[in-house]
Amino acid sequence: MTDIAPLPGGPLRPRPTAPDRARVENQEPGGFLINYGDTMTQVIVLNGGSSAGKSGIIRCLQAVLPDPWLALGTDTLLEAMPAAMRASDAGIEFAPDGTIVVGPAFRTLEAAWIAGVAAMARAGAPIIIDEVFLGGAGSQAQWREALGDLRVLWVGVRCDADVATGREVARGDRIAGMAASQAEVVHQGVTYDLEVDTTHTEAMQCARTIAAYISELAGNE
Repeated sequence: MTDIAPLPGGPLRPRPTAPDRARVENQEPGGFLINYGDTMTQVIVLNGGSSAGKSGIIRCLQAVLPDPWLALGTDTLLEAMPAAMRASDAGIEFAPDGTIVVGPAFRTLEAAWIAGVAAMARAGAPIIIDEVFLGGAGSQAQWREALGDLRVLWVGVRCDADVATGREVARGDRIAGMAASQAEVVHQGVTYDLEVDTTHTEAMQCARTIAAYISELAGNE
């Protein structure tokens, strides 16, 4: 059974008017493709700790949603930065215990990057954002301000710290301790429209849950 907790009273954007309702078309056994037309959700923000399973969910969302969705996130930003930023007090530092410290130069580039992602969405590119809200509610507020009037779905991706740590070890490309240190802190003070838990739920099922939630919102108009 899917671990899912739709959150009543969450920060949902105004829904489209009845004439613009989404159309849902069952296109494949056990799955679906959704045609939202002009009323589609423009941005899906997935927030969760390291090794929580966000990347897998995003790949599955790109497969089940009908239009081409761009996947962008924290790793995208880090890969675009010069290597020197990872060894500077002004940039971003990864401590041996998995904690992360960011400096003013990183914050400046991050703010510009967030504004750029929002501009891409306004230009017509549907975007799925893979985020780690190290600042909790403050990180969400920064994104919320940049995304403004865009139709955004906020999704919390949770995973038991022990399970995430096991994935971290298996991946071998993350600093030990990062998964455990981020498992809860990234959700502190953050409000969601929907939460999924990957502790016992596969990525594809989580993706279908998210897509179905978007469809239900549109269908209630």
